[in-house]
Amino acid sequence: MFLVGALSLLSACATDPDAPPSEPAQKPRPSRAAIHEVAAGETLYSIAWEAGHDYRDVAAWNKIPAPYTIRPGQRISLQPPAEVVQEKPKSEPAPAPAVKIYLVRRGDTLSRIAKQQRVKPGHLAAWNGLRKPYRLYPGQKLRLAAPGTETAATARKPERRPTDTKTTAKEPRKAPARPVASPRETARDPAPASAGTWSWPTRGNIIERFSANSARKGIDIGGQRGQAIMASAPGSVVYQGSGLRGYGQLIIIKHNEDFLSAYAHCQKIVVKEGESVKRGQKIAEMGSTGTDRNKLHFEIRYRGKPVDPLKHLPGKP
Repeated sequence: MFLVGALSLLSACATDPDAPPSEPAQKPRPSRAAIHEVAAGETLYSIAWEAGHDYRDVAAWNKIPAPYTIRPGQRISLQPPAEVVQEKPKSEPAPAPAVKIYLVRRGDTLSRIAKQQRVKPGHLAAWNGLRKPYRLYPGQKLRLAAPGTETAATARKPERRPTDTKTTAKEPRKAPARPVASPRETARDPAPASAGTWSWPTRGNIIERFSANSARKGIDIGGQRGQAIMASAPGSVVYQGSGLRGYGQLIIIKHNEDFLSAYAHCQKIVVKEGESVKRGQKIAEMGSTGTDRNKLHFEIRYRGKPVDPLKHLPGKP
């Protein structure tokens, strides 16, 4: 009887619905995580901000033209297309090694791509008919091998090779209005980037500093409830609301094509989306929405990436 009872107990434990699964059934699906369904009140800027992307990249991935209007229920992709795609020669029915193609992303340069793919920049330029200064565009396709070396099947039929290789190497594609910046252009930060352009968004003590290697994407400034919060630089309001988790009542201001700033945990917001603001203009009042004390969480992002506000703000608040 004791043995039967023990076996029954073991059987019950084996079917316990609360027990952890023995196989990775809870592994997240990348396809779902990469898609965001637009909720009421969201803007392309707020979605890109929360995902940590440049708003222009998100717009390009979804073919959304300026002024980047979106609607509730719309599905937004939060990942770029695959960098390297495999294309098979269309005229060859027999299986053959695929032609390796690189899809240019924003920020890429010829030398960087060549280094990643372990080829010489001069060869990469020659294979794709590129001339100095080798300006590339997002979405442009670059072949990663010399014409005629992709497949053995192509080499056996030279009469078909010109059609296949030209189609693969020079496939036309619409170039976006903003070309990929060269390394020299990327390194130069456009205004507002100097201490003379930015101003402190409020007065108070810094109670939390920026850290590039943690979740602290900005600085926290302590103060009093109702204390004025000002625009740190001139620009336009591209988001105001409480739809981003952890930010409370939030304002996002676009200063130019590269710089945006955010003002979180506001008690009261006094500007609207689409409104132009001047540096030093009151935009909100300090509060504790989404947090446990009265403070302003302030962020600056350059091309979608958080940067240390203290490197742009003058002196002390």
